[in-house]
Amino acid sequence: MKLILTNEVSGLGTPGDVVEVKDGYGRNYLIPRGYAMRWTRGAEKQIETIRKARDAREIRDLGTAKEVAGQLGALRVRLTTRAGESGRLFGSITTGDIAEAVKAAGGPVLDRRRIEIVNAIKSVGSHRVTVKLHPEVSASVDVEVVAG
Repeated sequence: MKLILTNEVSGLGTPGDVVEVKDGYGRNYLIPRGYAMRWTRGAEKQIETIRKARDAREIRDLGTAKEVAGQLGALRVRLTTRAGESGRLFGSITTGDIAEAVKAAGGPVLDRRRIEIVNAIKSVGSHRVTVKLHPEVSASVDVEVVAG
């Protein structure tokens, strides 16, 4: 099945890429979640607008990505949230929460979809998250979660 990606899919491609996937994967996962749309000649014309939107959101070049990675490495991010007496959170910390906390701490504006949390953050303490800034550049951010 030939699809056009509308969102970044890890291990598959970026928005605007035309990919060939198995029928079930496309029909049952990518299309219903809005990650891709069927490839047609009409849809082929939309690829350029998808790529322009991606370029507007994306960090322009490798040098800028390395500069932003340096800023993120020096940043101390602190999140205050509700937690029980044992240090267990009521809910969990999301990528959107982290993006807002980085901005509040004086860091750059990050797209929440670029932030990767390996293990869900459900407890008070220090946690490390990864931010994919560029295909070649990733930055690690230390997030300290405190009960409030």
